[in-house]
Order: sequence, then structure tokens, then C-alpha cells
Amino acid sequence: MDQYPNGPRGRTNVSYLQATAGDAGQRIDNFLVRHLKDVPRSLVYRILRTGEVRVNGRRAQPSYRLVEGDRIRVPPLELAPRSAGPRQPSKSLQALIARSVLYEDRDLIVVNKPAGVAVHGGSGVSFGVIEALRALHPNLKELDLVHRLDRETSGCLLVAKRRASLRELHALLRERQMEKAYLALLVGRWPFGTKTIDLPLKTNVRRGGERVVQVHPEGQEAVSTFTPLEHFKTLATLVSVSIQTGRTHQIRVHAAYAGYPVAGDEKYGDPDRDAKLKAYGLNRMFLHAHSVTFQRAGAPEPFSVTAPLPSELQTVLDRLAQVSARRSQAQLGR
Repeated sequence: MDQYPNGPRGRTNVSYLQATAGDAGQRIDNFLVRHLKDVPRSLVYRILRTGEVRVNGRRAQPSYRLVEGDRIRVPPLELAPRSAGPRQPSKSLQALIARSVLYEDRDLIVVNKPAGVAVHGGSGVSFGVIEALRALHPNLKELDLVHRLDRETSGCLLVAKRRASLRELHALLRERQMEKAYLALLVGRWPFGTKTIDLPLKTNVRRGGERVVQVHPEGQEAVSTFTPLEHFKTLATLVSVSIQTGRTHQIRVHAAYAGYPVAGDEKYGDPDRDAKLKAYGLNRMFLHAHSVTFQRAGAPEPFSVTAPLPSELQTVLDRLAQVSARRSQAQLGR
């Protein structure tokens, strides 16, 4: 399949790929995106959703992890004509991602992903974090995302420099030995104390023509634990959220299902309650991947990295705290 970038435009034939030892443990969607360089990412996901991709003769979900020796059938594909558009991320995006690196060693890069930047190109976005990093490090041929964050979510994003590191980190995720903590502002006063929501989630459910994630008995297991950190009267609650699973939109859907959606969430949120928070400077979804902790092979101590809360989110908290303090003083003075 790697011949396509230099081959003729038009329709391809059925092709077959073989998973090697280096591919073992990688998600099939990432594997196909890497091999089908001239195919839009949206088309890769479409042929997976429709069952046109087969692994050892069986349909494969995007989350399927490859095993050495897997034989992958790729259906005929229409290759789009080469465009005259940019083939590299802009210098400004590369500079932004370079400034956002929190940690780097021979195996791993941790980026404090800015809100509004996709983790990868696709769905109307030409380039994201991974493309910018590949442009910054052209000699790192195995650079790949360990996990994903929603476009409007900021914070810790792990990128593996080597395939062996990617397999190690994916194993930690599968075995639930990686602790990921988020900070979220929920609309309303969270009344439950620390609460674990263990409800399955199903992706690609249609709602008014839009693809969404919903709590559904036929969905995949999803576990989120919400711990309130600070109440801002009845307006909002700052919570810490730890997740034992990494499903698409997991925190957002669980919070909305509980009746206290993430502030500024345009897909699952509450526009009326969000409107009240705009006066405090809220202009984006308040969800931030605050920290990640795990045990690296051969390391004496757990590895941990923290991404500071972005200034625009800290400003919202400061303004909410000031108003809450003034109201409390006024009530005491009565």
C-alpha cells in the first residue's frame, strides 16, 4: 500500500497487508492510516465502520489491536487527486506544538495539547499534533500517538517515539495500569460527593443526523470517578475525574448523563447554564487532561507528568471564586 503516494490517481484494487511483530498491539485504525498515506483519514474510518476491512476474513472494529501475522484485507479505494494545498503543517502550528512539549526522552514525548488543536488530521482538519511533531522530527519514523484527546480538550498527550515504546504503553492502557486524571468544570452544584459512574458507552449513535456517544447497554465498558474539589454556589463545580477506561467522549457523556454536563460542551452540554458562565470568561469547553502516571519498565519510581491549567480556564475559576466569596460575605453581613 505504500506505493500509492507515488502511484497514479484513481481507484485501487483489493489489497492485503500483513501485520509484523512491530505492529503487534497497534490499533488497526492507526495501522491503516500509517500505510494508506494518500487516503483521507475519514475514508479509513468509513471502510472500518462498514465492515469492508477484514482481518483474517472477519470484520474489524477500529479499536481492534493487531496480532503478529494478521492478514488485513483493504477494499478498493478512490484516491483523491493531488491538491495544490500544503503538504506540511504550518510553521505556526509546528512552533505552537514545540512550545507545548512538557517532557521528552529517547522513548516518549508528552505534549500539553492546546485546546482547539486536533491530535491528528482528518474530519476537516488537515494537520494536528502528530503531523506537527513528525515535521519537527523527520528522522523519527515511528513517531505515533499513544492515545487521543478531543479537539477542544487541553492537557497531557502521550506520543511514542519508537514502536517498542508504543507497545509498552498500549499494554499499560489495556491492563489499566496508567492513571489519567482530568480537571473539569461541571455546570450546577454536584451533589454526590465522590461518585463512580460505571455505564457502557456506544459510539456512532445517530441523534438528529449527528454521530454521538450515548450510554447504551450494548456499548463498551466505561468507568469514570468524579471527585468534587470546589463548589461555586449553584453555578458550577470543579471536579477531578479519573478514568479507568478511555472511551470516546467518556467524561463528557458520563457527566451529562448524571445531569451535570461539562461547562462549554457544545455537543452534550446545557446551553442555558453555559450562557451564565460566559460572564465569567468561559469561552471553551472546560476539560483538561491534568496528569498521567504509570510505571515504566525498569524504572525505580512511577513516571508522572502534570500539565498546568491553561490561563483562560484559571481565569474562569478565579472569577467564580471572587463572586462566590462576595456573596458569602454579603450573607454573613445580613
